[in-house]
Amino acid sequence: MSHAGCIVSPQRGTRGAKKTRAGDLQSPTAAFVIASTRTNTPLLFLCLLCLFAAIPVSAADLRSDERVLFYPTVGWQEASEWRVPVHALVFEPERRVLTSAAVRSALGLVAEPKDAAERAVFESRARGFLVDNERGNRISLRMGDRVFAIGESAADGHVRGEFRLQDAEAKPVTFTAFTRAGDSREFRGHALLLRDTGLSVISDVDDTIKVSHVRDRQALLRKTFYEPFQAVDGMAAVYRAWATNGASFHYVSASPWQLYEPLAEFAATNGFPAGSWHMKQFRVKDSSFLGLFDSPENYKPGVIEPMLRQFPQRRFILVGDSGERDPEIYGALARKFPQEIHRVFIRDVTGEDANAARYEAAFKNVPVEKWRVFREPT
Repeated sequence: MSHAGCIVSPQRGTRGAKKTRAGDLQSPTAAFVIASTRTNTPLLFLCLLCLFAAIPVSAADLRSDERVLFYPTVGWQEASEWRVPVHALVFEPERRVLTSAAVRSALGLVAEPKDAAERAVFESRARGFLVDNERGNRISLRMGDRVFAIGESAADGHVRGEFRLQDAEAKPVTFTAFTRAGDSREFRGHALLLRDTGLSVISDVDDTIKVSHVRDRQALLRKTFYEPFQAVDGMAAVYRAWATNGASFHYVSASPWQLYEPLAEFAATNGFPAGSWHMKQFRVKDSSFLGLFDSPENYKPGVIEPMLRQFPQRRFILVGDSGERDPEIYGALARKFPQEIHRVFIRDVTGEDANAARYEAAFKNVPVEKWRVFREPT
């Protein structure tokens, strides 16, 4: 058992456990060790090892103004077990009045909100960038009658870990943060379990399922921070049809995690299938701010390639648009992973014909039946 993904549950390591402090579990191994000191020294040593292995799982010691946000992840199978990654943010919401001018300046927004409606959208979207990230919070989660220790939040408030399930438990995974006694708040998370075989759709977000105008930076910023998100007509219907046929979905966005909640709400409201989300790590306080508008070539392959390697027997459909570098990124991936990548679909937002020199270069040595440029999702 490793600290990064240690597992303690009533079934594994704490059967018959009793509560000591609020939310803490103590293994009955301790009492057994005391009794063993009078009988068998080797047995004592073995029991001490067991005692230290059964590290108590503590409930998250969250203050009343602190919260936990779980991001959807993808789990995979190893032998008879499932490894389920957990990714969460521990934070305190910003309660002070937003300094609109300072935030707009930090985000590169030139224009001001035109009216009260745009100002309300901006304040809602900007809050994710102004939260106080909480470091050093130990996070555990509860799933059914089992409790799993996940890890401790880093300086940016993010915590990553994993837990394991038996194959017989493989089902849609829903869990909640394990909070202290008396804390009735519920912080819920989800994970998608993928079998070794099947069909997965890796979808871009901006200008693929959401109208963003990524080629015009100020228009992109306005669409991102001032205006209600607008779905690309017809894309949700196509994705729902694929989901009906068993496809799983993974949304890969170059937007930062601070925009996860409004983007996830947009996807659900517009009828896009639920799935895992993969977004960019970003801090206003440090140099990662400079990477907010980096080319996706510096980000997307690092997200997609590990998934392709993790599931070499699955078939993948890559969906993107021509606004930035999706054709070039997906073409390179199709050459590198010819067995895994089943199809590539590129939504045309630049008015280039499918036989343009750009596409010939991007999809060089990729079979023509594997990729397509489209304007109408149907």
